Formats: sequence, structure tokens, C-alpha cells
Amino acid sequence: MSFLSTALEAKRLGLLHELLPRTTVIAALVDPNFLSTASQLKDLQDAARTLGQQIHVVEASTDSQIDSAFASLAQQRPDALIVAGVPFFTARRTRIVDLAARQLLPAMYNDREFPAAGGLISYGSSQAEAWREIGLYTGRILKGEKPANLPVVQPTRFELVINLKTAKALGLNVPSSMQVLADEVIE
Repeated sequence: MSFLSTALEAKRLGLLHELLPRTTVIAALVDPNFLSTASQLKDLQDAARTLGQQIHVVEASTDSQIDSAFASLAQQRPDALIVAGVPFFTARRTRIVDLAARQLLPAMYNDREFPAAGGLISYGSSQAEAWREIGLYTGRILKGEKPANLPVVQPTRFELVINLKTAKALGLNVPSSMQVLADEVIE
């Protein structure tokens, strides 16, 4: 099962641009130890060039580096933040959301758990659907199918989640067209 979380950075940047069309400098929080970071950054930088934006990369792979990254962001004052879809950041979502909120920094995340924790917006594959598929595969394997004979399943359902309470706290007006597209709007 693939979650495709690392392949969606360009789409996330496009949605962030739709929400904040005047942004020119976007910070990208990445984990330098994550295997797909280089491809994530390339996709993000290619998409940013197309939109006329600049990407400023900040790295973190430890808790203290997260704090340092946000201290750097406080000095640089980017227009927005995109948090790369990596397990290390997902496990620290509350901390990252809180740090972004303290700096009044609009941020895009990779799964719905971030806006549920108070983050602004997320776009990613449906975690519930992915876990359902994993359960089905587990059942097939327990019934005797060989894992090597099973195809890799990619997500077919993606979720856009917007936290309007956070948008209001940031002084942002989320266009109604974007709210209509959202799978979930947290008020």
C-alpha cells in the first residue's frame, strides 16, 4: 500500500497558492533524513517556479531542530509554510501546529490530523481508506495469498481539509469555492 504522501507536494503548493494568491515566499519544512526529501523538494521547487514563488527550505530531523527551524522562520518571515509529508512530522503534529500558530504562519500539511489539531489546511490521501485497504490485504494474506502476488495499491481517495477557526485566527478569508471543494471544513 502506498500513501503517496511524498508525491503530492506540488498539489499542496497549488492549493496553498489558491488560498493565499499573493504569497511569494513559501517556507518548506523538510526532514533531511527522509528518503524521498530530494524528490519532494524538486517537485516543490518546480511547482513554485511555475507559480512565481520562492521556496525557502528549513530542515529538521530532531525535536530541537524543529524548534530551531521555527526560530529561523520567525526571523525570515515567509508568507506561508508547507510541511513535507513525512512520518517524523506527523508524529509531532501538535507541536508543529502550535509553533506555526504562535508565528501566525499559514501552513499546509499532508493529512487531516493536522487541521484537526488546529492547523490551517491539509491535502493528502485518505488515511481511513488506506488502512481499510491494508486490512483487506491482511485478510487475503491470512487466507493464503502470497504477498508477492498482490499488486501495489495506490490511494484513489484524497482529502482536502480546512480549519476555518484557524483561518479566522490568521485573518484569512477562505474562498467559498475552496470550501465547497473541501471534504471537511472544521468550524
